[in-house]
Amino acid sequence: MYHKLNESFSRIALETISDYRKEILQVLINYIKEKIISGKKPLLNFICTHNSRRSQLCQIWAKTAADYHKISVKCFSGGTEITAFNESAIVSLKRFGFKVKCIGEINPKFHLYYAQDSKPIIAFSKLFNDPFNPSDPFAAIMTCGHADKNCPFIPYSERKISLPYDDPKAYDKTALEAKKYDEITLQIASEMIYVFKKVKG
Repeated sequence: MYHKLNESFSRIALETISDYRKEILQVLINYIKEKIISGKKPLLNFICTHNSRRSQLCQIWAKTAADYHKISVKCFSGGTEITAFNESAIVSLKRFGFKVKCIGEINPKFHLYYAQDSKPIIAFSKLFNDPFNPSDPFAAIMTCGHADKNCPFIPYSERKISLPYDDPKAYDKTALEAKKYDEITLQIASEMIYVFKKVKG
């Protein structure tokens, strides 16, 4: 793991998570454990409306935490609309230590790396049922209330899990923008690290 990201990871792992959030996260932990026990690789599709901030951050941190704990999962993200991976969210990930390569201009694909020899985590805005995402049974993890409410049925999903986060978009183009993006990045990172630590046991 890159030195800066490793330092961030160690610090994040010490973050306190409320009992209320732990109860919510336990549903995801149980799902992952159930799939592993049954001999099947867990497929996690994180979904929010625009697939531009929260769902992308969840996909990236979940995959990073899973690989760190040597737990074999596949992580995806999608939305109910196509926009683009938000630049402020990407910059926040860079501040935490990820290396990022951008490919393309309109709704570009971002390749994110957590280590010199890691395979890229590919992130771009897409619908939750985009061909890039799984068609085998997966957990649909709803990271925003709007998507959760307006998508009562997700094709191919075998479990729908509500895991909402506040949207940092409210602080775009304000003096608090970087701070708020880092706060949501930190929360998502700490919770994904907690999830896979618990899965590992």
